[in-house]
Amino acid sequence: MKKRTLTIRLMPDWRSGLRAAARKSQAKTYQGEELGLETPAVFFGRLTERRWALISMLQGKGAMSIRELARRVERDVKRVHEDVSVLTELGLFECDEGGIACPFARIHVDFELAATA
Repeated sequence: MKKRTLTIRLMPDWRSGLRAAARKSQAKTYQGEELGLETPAVFFGRLTERRWALISMLQGKGAMSIRELARRVERDVKRVHEDVSVLTELGLFECDEGGIACPFARIHVDFELAATA
């Protein structure tokens, strides 16, 4: 089983992100996967501190039930389920009959803030 990697980038220009993804898909070797978010506000709104804790708890652990994940992070099952839904929608978690899992061995966040003219 290959170790998957994910790079999260700020991509205000989503069209260039699509072009880059198309180029990557033509590569002969695994180049990793990317998640593009439009702005820092979207990034911090979707990937909150509590959601990062869920990612950290699941990385490298295999599949786990939402109830077990909630117990391990000492949070309410309903709230953990809501966060898992967001993380699954973003592609950070995958669900199957065994439960939920974070398939990425490495997650790299890459963004830069620059002054605008």
